[in-house]
Amino acid sequence: MTGKENAQRMEKIVSLCKRRGFIFQSSEIYGGLNGVWDYGPLGTELKNNLKQYWWQVMVRERDDVVGLDGAILTHPAVLKASGHVDTFTDPMVDCRTCKARLRADQLAEKNGVRQCPNCGGKDLTGARPFNLMFQTQMGASADPASIAYLRPETAQSIFVQFKNVLDVSRKKLPFGIAQIGKAFRNEINPRNFTFRSREFEQMELEYFCRPEQGMDLLAYWLKERIRFYEEIGISRKRLHVLDVPEKERAFYSKGTFDIEYEFPFGRQELEGVAYRTDYDLQQHIKASGKPLDYFDEETKERFVPHVVEPSAGVDRTVLALICDAYDEDSAPDEKGKMETRIVMRFHPRMAPIKCAIFPLLRNKEALVAKAREVQALLRPHMNVFYDEGGAIGRRYRRQDEIGTPFGVTIDFETLGEKGEELRDTVTLRDRDSMKQERVAIKDLPQLIPSKIR
Repeated sequence: MTGKENAQRMEKIVSLCKRRGFIFQSSEIYGGLNGVWDYGPLGTELKNNLKQYWWQVMVRERDDVVGLDGAILTHPAVLKASGHVDTFTDPMVDCRTCKARLRADQLAEKNGVRQCPNCGGKDLTGARPFNLMFQTQMGASADPASIAYLRPETAQSIFVQFKNVLDVSRKKLPFGIAQIGKAFRNEINPRNFTFRSREFEQMELEYFCRPEQGMDLLAYWLKERIRFYEEIGISRKRLHVLDVPEKERAFYSKGTFDIEYEFPFGRQELEGVAYRTDYDLQQHIKASGKPLDYFDEETKERFVPHVVEPSAGVDRTVLALICDAYDEDSAPDEKGKMETRIVMRFHPRMAPIKCAIFPLLRNKEALVAKAREVQALLRPHMNVFYDEGGAIGRRYRRQDEIGTPFGVTIDFETLGEKGEELRDTVTLRDRDSMKQERVAIKDLPQLIPSKIR
């Protein structure tokens, strides 16, 4: 696609997200809060499906990973030890022409001269460091002793709780601690819809190991994480792996891979898989004076473990799922005339609603009653949606547009009016192919879940 076509595609995606209840601008009735977003009914379901599947794959299906839910409010000593207080900054410049505040490393250049991407002005201030953390006060008195921070990443709570988790879980190396939670960064210039936001959610694993295992586990987790994205329905051809050069990696990293996705606004990072060595634990040992080491009962060695970190963004992955799913094709309307169909081709396990239930006519009491029975039958097994408003073709289109993979229609055959052999059967429609098959109502609770997995 050309740049213009990609921009138009992104505009359509953003419009659909608001129109159908995936994502809303936060505090929109007051003009909006820049870089902050609210998830609507469908967006909430999609986001929860993603997080639940990540937790299933990364924690519950493994013997070597346990979970943690750390606090958002963070002791300043934790972030001082980790380096965030002193070095968690972006270079910032101001445009004196349009008064925009910009990241210095993302300015456009023309003929070797930096210029503002908003107005094209060249009258820019020099770069200066801007700390990205949100600072707050705890307690009734506003003094330096009451300062706390909203965590800029979820990882640090895992490191400072390493010893406690190790003691209660009785795990042996290698093992991991996983966490899903909110983080906050005061971005200079939030942009690209939800991709770069000031409030966001992370899915992180800190996988602790012996030093000699680090590089092998880095390769292992890269492979596992690529597989995860394929399993949730993201096209492999739009995923790319960047082996981050040494000069661009954090100084303590022995290896970092970025898993990138081709968004309409360009190739951007979805997840980082980094071998962080023992840097974080060593920093907290020095700052706290507390032991955060590991004793190997077999070798009788005591050492500080190294760690490999797969760190993914929930909001970025949700946006990738939406961008990857968005499609347009042609389908006939009620009169047989071809029209453009917008369809979200979510993998069924990610789809916000798994199955829609339609009585053929809303004014036929027997059809409505049977449809409600089907709804009650399926509801314990999956998220379902009942819709009786409008022509059946229009109802199909509405569900296609939000990515519902299956539709069940209750018609006169269901009532046995066209033969007893069809009584208590329904049509099961597939979103992508639009094909329908006749199935027994009693088979639906097993049949549909088998198609979702």
